[in-house]
Amino acid sequence: MKKKYKLDEVDCANCALKLENAISEINGVSNVKVNYMMQKLTLEADDAVFDAVEKEALAVCKRMEPDMDVTAL
Repeated sequence: MKKKYKLDEVDCANCALKLENAISEINGVSNVKVNYMMQKLTLEADDAVFDAVEKEALAVCKRMEPDMDVTAL
């Protein structure tokens, strides 16, 4: 399954890269891309584990960027 999210308040390209690297380490993530310029996150994982992966990925976002709002597209 693949899902996209709108990210508000990603401060810099380096922050986006750190976020992308942290999410990529979550078990079950098959692909992740954080686009700083477009302020978007694309997350891919197997359908069977997607809900758990999504929950953990969103928690990582909040932990790393507490002021950032994440909205599903």
